[in-house]
Amino acid sequence: MAHAAQPNSGHSTAMSAPLAAARPFEIADLRLRNRLVAVAHATAAVLDGAPMTADTEYWQRLGRGGASMVITGGTVVAPESTIRQRYLTEAWRPEIRDALRERAEAITSAGAVALAQLVHLGRETLGAASHYAPVSAGSVRSPREPTAPSPLTAGEIRRVVDCFRISASNVVSAGFHGVELSAGHGYLLAQFLSRATNTRADEYGGSPDRRIALLSQVIDAVRAEIGPAPIGVRVSVEGDAESGLGIDDLLDLMPRLLSASRFDYLNVTTGVRNNYVRDMATHTPPLLACVDRLRSALAVPLLVSQSFRTTADIESALHSGADLVGVARALIADPDFPHKVLAGAERSVRPCTGCNEDCRTFEPTALCTVNPELAPPGLTLRPATPHLRARARASGGTGVAVVGAGPAGMECALTLGRRGVPVVVFDHADEVGGQARIAGSAPWRSGWQRFLDYQREQLHDTGARLLLGRSPTASALAAHSHVVVATGAEEAAADIPGEVPPVSSTEFIARAEQLTKRADTVAVLDDGFGWWPGISAVEAALAAGAREVVLITPGPGFASGLSLENRTQLLQRLERAPLRVIPLTTVVASTKHRLTLKGLLDDRRSYVEADTLVVAGERRPREFDHIAAQHQTVRAIGDCVVPRRVSHAVAEGRAAAEAVLAELGVTASGRS
Repeated sequence: MAHAAQPNSGHSTAMSAPLAAARPFEIADLRLRNRLVAVAHATAAVLDGAPMTADTEYWQRLGRGGASMVITGGTVVAPESTIRQRYLTEAWRPEIRDALRERAEAITSAGAVALAQLVHLGRETLGAASHYAPVSAGSVRSPREPTAPSPLTAGEIRRVVDCFRISASNVVSAGFHGVELSAGHGYLLAQFLSRATNTRADEYGGSPDRRIALLSQVIDAVRAEIGPAPIGVRVSVEGDAESGLGIDDLLDLMPRLLSASRFDYLNVTTGVRNNYVRDMATHTPPLLACVDRLRSALAVPLLVSQSFRTTADIESALHSGADLVGVARALIADPDFPHKVLAGAERSVRPCTGCNEDCRTFEPTALCTVNPELAPPGLTLRPATPHLRARARASGGTGVAVVGAGPAGMECALTLGRRGVPVVVFDHADEVGGQARIAGSAPWRSGWQRFLDYQREQLHDTGARLLLGRSPTASALAAHSHVVVATGAEEAAADIPGEVPPVSSTEFIARAEQLTKRADTVAVLDDGFGWWPGISAVEAALAAGAREVVLITPGPGFASGLSLENRTQLLQRLERAPLRVIPLTTVVASTKHRLTLKGLLDDRRSYVEADTLVVAGERRPREFDHIAAQHQTVRAIGDCVVPRRVSHAVAEGRAAAEAVLAELGVTASGRS
């Protein structure tokens, strides 16, 4: 049954011309209400292979946001693709149909078409422990795994085909409109398509027509099981030697596949595991430049995805020949992304930064750094507890003063302003953002600036006062009934004796061009935690033209604090860069152009040449000595309590605002 929905009438509709993204589209016998698709992702709110209530609530909220089709991910078809934590949906098991039915109804009740993506991981384990041996087309080891997989026998291949058939039957009988088959990202079906991983000499390997045989058989088996229900195929342009599936390969294989087996659309994306979710360094959707080439070669509806975040890029893809555009992280950051884009209200979209932090950790479920409304099961907001410094003993003053215009203070002020509470925000700096602004000025890290721009623009729309370049006086604060302190943190100065004066990572990132000469060797002393201050200092020095960069760390390795995806993409950017890494070592002294190092395991002294020494120092709360009057309640949030991540700042900003609203008696409608 086709469903239709109109864009949310609560958003601005100022448009110079109708958007291509707003036009309906048909797949099989289903009418999609627009061209925006929620492509496969997962919450990990799954217990023993079955979706939980929190998972259903997530998909229902996402469906209400206006996407025309929602494709659920993390759905495996066979036991050997499960992990011990079992937070992947196990679609081959008939006993989870009721849970699948709730998931499907959550999507379809909101007016969206519901598809389930089915995947067999093959040789990829997701870096998680499993009870089973990995399998593949051949015994070619994945670069992400320590051992080679077991090649599937012909009988085992027939069983894989049957696993896809049974899983498709289960999800469709549970209420999904159809399925998408994952033949991308280096998983099993892609491993059979690839010249690099398919080393077989039987009917499943060798020529292109044989390499498509498994996927063709899966499509045919699923088609025989679910009839005319839509079947999509997802592939990825993976571009490097280990994948063996560049765009030329796909343009050769996919027409052959379509001739052999009928499917209803092709979803084209990019990358293999650990780089298929692009980080902040990706400013433009990778496939945007080749949409027209894909369109001209493929006689099937075309869905393109990966890093589509703006109306301009979405419209460009559609005008270049794509039929549909897929988004995922943009919906995690703001589930109303489709409604807002279609209504011409893009500036009100809470933007995905591409940080790949909370949405990719699954600890225990996927969250979002900038969206505090995405919470663990059973909660409506991400857990956060602002620090109560003073409680008013008498009523007095009006409105709220927020001291600090970083992510925490701005989130607090924005939430209050949207509910009609008078707010004034003070900051000693001339720009909003605090430490996040410095972080966003580093090479490849501008996603933070995108979020800060959003906060500032949205705060302006509420009518709140933003007073930059000044610290508040006690009398200015005394006029308010509530004060929220969000003064952030500052980097402690390093105490390393010698003739090479240490520069903090904060100062260096902000002034790398001025502090770096092209003949310089820049040494960066990391704090051992392998997080972005030291890494961004390295990238800033390289971007400024340093002759060589030496990263010295007391930790065991480089960028050890980053997620696998962020670290993989960082190392790809740094390939062939003049960078040397010295682990398990610190700097104890310096003479002119030379640093004295000490090994942490053996106390051995060594030396490196360096013209500049950058130190990623400890971040400490910035002092604020305001003493509350008896009529004021004072809360502290974010890094001025304990320096942490942007996610903590945003969550505590929202939590502080909600606490103030409750004390002021302001309801959700903004009325007291």
